[in-house]
Amino acid sequence: MASLSRPTVYALTALTMVAFAANSVLCRLALQTTGIDAATFTAVRVGAGALVLWGIVRWRSPGAAGGSWVSAVALFVYAAAFSFAYLALTTGTGALLLFGAVQLTMIGWGWVRGERLSAGQTVGMAAALGGLVYLVFPGLEAPPLGAALVMAASGVGWGVYSLRGHGSAHPAVDTAGNFARASVLAVGLGAAWWLLGDVAADSRGLVYAIVSGAVTSGLGYVVWYAVLPALRATSAATVQLSVPVLAALGGVLFVGEAVTLRLALASVLTLGGIALVLRAR
Repeated sequence: MASLSRPTVYALTALTMVAFAANSVLCRLALQTTGIDAATFTAVRVGAGALVLWGIVRWRSPGAAGGSWVSAVALFVYAAAFSFAYLALTTGTGALLLFGAVQLTMIGWGWVRGERLSAGQTVGMAAALGGLVYLVFPGLEAPPLGAALVMAASGVGWGVYSLRGHGSAHPAVDTAGNFARASVLAVGLGAAWWLLGDVAADSRGLVYAIVSGAVTSGLGYVVWYAVLPALRATSAATVQLSVPVLAALGGVLFVGEAVTLRLALASVLTLGGIALVLRAR
């Protein structure tokens, strides 16, 4: 990818950000407009992603194996909590909570390891935390606190997964291995839901789950990891600030949701604060 022209790199980066935002839109669409349940959506999504990544790895690197159970558990926590949180959250609100939790987890881990924040970074961190607190602060427009905490847990899971995958020599192989392991856990969740008698699905919900797993997750991650070497680390982190905005726009266009003043202000505070921290780095 590093040999590609800059316009091509920018186009692929933009395409990947749209794919990541589409995960929120597809999950919200499936859970709100079809008959599929959150556990089945999770199992189908992770399973479809595992199949696509397995096929890609078999084609490019036959016999290669990678990943770990620890990373797979983090991936499963992200995917399962993501689905259940979207039972009660709007697309934009869920994406902002997810992204904020991911970035704060990764920044916080750096702090634990001895990285200290400058004055500008401290202001940015305070603004980001303040934005998330304001988003869930009690009021008519506040999202359900339980669902917000579940989405935050999803973000922590993805943050841990990202930290463990940082600097991977074979990201596609490791991602395929992690998805394969996580699919075992996701299928187990679906089976448990089936035993409880809460399983429900229809063709449209299954299609949304398959597209989310195979295309916007599986292929999306492959393209993202491939294009990363052509981007500066700060640029790669900052460009992800677009994901919650794109997700909110997708919610308006495809799910018929409204962007509230609270979400808009919280987005400015949270994303602006994270941008300050990343730029200062």
